[in-house]
Amino acid sequence: MSAPATATPTAGAMNHRQVLEALSGLLLVLFVAMLSGTVVSTALPQIIGALEGSQTQYTWVVTATLLTATASTPIWGKLADLFNKKTLVQVAIVVFVAGSIVSGFAQDAGQLIAARAFQGIGVGGLQALVQVVIAAMIPPRERGRYNGYLGGVMAVATVGGPLLGGLIVDTSWLGWRWCFFIGVPVAVIALLVLQATLKMPTTRREDVKIDYLGAGLIAAGVSVLLVWISFVDDSFAWLSWQTFAMVGASVVLLGLAVLVEARAAEPVVPLEIVKRRTTALAILASLAVGMAMFGGAVFLGQYFQIGRGYTPTEAGLLTIPMMAGVLGASIISGRMITKSGRVKPYIVVGAAVLVVGFLLLGQIDHDTSLVFVGAAMLLVGAGVGMSMQNLVLAVQNTVPLKDIGAASSTVAFFRSLGGTIGVSVLGAVLARRVEDAITRDLAAAGFPAGGGGGGSLNIAALPDAVQHIVRAAYGDATGHIFLISAAIGVVGVVAALLLKPITLRSSLDLSEGKPGA
Repeated sequence: MSAPATATPTAGAMNHRQVLEALSGLLLVLFVAMLSGTVVSTALPQIIGALEGSQTQYTWVVTATLLTATASTPIWGKLADLFNKKTLVQVAIVVFVAGSIVSGFAQDAGQLIAARAFQGIGVGGLQALVQVVIAAMIPPRERGRYNGYLGGVMAVATVGGPLLGGLIVDTSWLGWRWCFFIGVPVAVIALLVLQATLKMPTTRREDVKIDYLGAGLIAAGVSVLLVWISFVDDSFAWLSWQTFAMVGASVVLLGLAVLVEARAAEPVVPLEIVKRRTTALAILASLAVGMAMFGGAVFLGQYFQIGRGYTPTEAGLLTIPMMAGVLGASIISGRMITKSGRVKPYIVVGAAVLVVGFLLLGQIDHDTSLVFVGAAMLLVGAGVGMSMQNLVLAVQNTVPLKDIGAASSTVAFFRSLGGTIGVSVLGAVLARRVEDAITRDLAAAGFPAGGGGGGSLNIAALPDAVQHIVRAAYGDATGHIFLISAAIGVVGVVAALLLKPITLRSSLDLSEGKPGA
């Protein structure tokens, strides 16, 4: 088949060995980006305890990174449609490295949250651009088996990160600051590998206008909403002037963002792509999967350490079943998708398995058998492995190569947005339930009231009797937030069922063949 006379064939004419060489650097980049979020998950109780932070700040250390990653993702994706993709990946690596170093030197929880927010800009770029570059190199039909490698890296980073974080904080001569420093040398290595292996054509367009106003309005609208979620029912009531002001401001800002995106020459979230049935349903499913996955998994490290009393290293080891689920499901489903060309069945099954896993995790308390917890985590991991990357693949299959960046980053944007909202909502619910349980049980045991969810997480400094009350409160409350994750996940199942049957195309660009041919 003769290809059009554009830069596309050059990018797509790579043989399997060249693809694997370039993929090695991209996967290393994706690994370090995901590691930055997961390596702190088991270490966070120790970090927040050392910095004398609160449960709300615990949540915001995670939320800040997700929020800026979410806000910057569509901008990175749009830039990838306009400029050299390799250069953009390298710029994102530099931003990530700078944010990691500043995070490692933070002196209090507020500084750490700010540094993590800056780091999130680089993380957003890396997560979006890796998939954009892969889509520019490999046709959708072949991309299935390479998505298996992608899923494997995500699995190792997702659950290997907590284990690494636990080992770091349990090693006296390292300390928690190395949870942030550890990614720096890996990122530098990735930068060098990409310089040597990744060959992407440079595409430039004159009079380019990036829709920074639209991105800013989206970020502001989401930020105000998340701030409201974090403080409602604690600092002020659900029905109060603060609620009406903050929710109203969020609705106005997001409404303005839609108007700006509809009129922008180069919108960061192209409404034409979003309105397509496959994209709209994939976005809805990604939103639900992101809320369930990020929102639920973030608190597993806290459950094992505070709720069950395990060390950070032990907590990391206990999350291995989830890694096994993601790794096995992503590799197996990726190869089967490449063989059959059909992706919808795996998305539907994955979303359903994710819900079942969270329903089982919703039954746990501070005394639940670890075998039961491990089996539930295995199902959650398998659900993520079968659904998350394949939702991006389904959307990439419906757009021409020139729109791959915008389409991929749009799905990634809504998945991260779901994760950001999920972490904030579930973190707020957890904090309220923990505070109520601690206050009630302390009063029943004859201790002075106080020390709830907004207090310090330095559990080791508490008397033994109080420690038991606090651990039971965290262990019992965690199951409740997993039930909420399951309910959110049902939306993903419905969206997956409504997807049209999809047969992946074998051509690199849509102009070379139709998606269903």
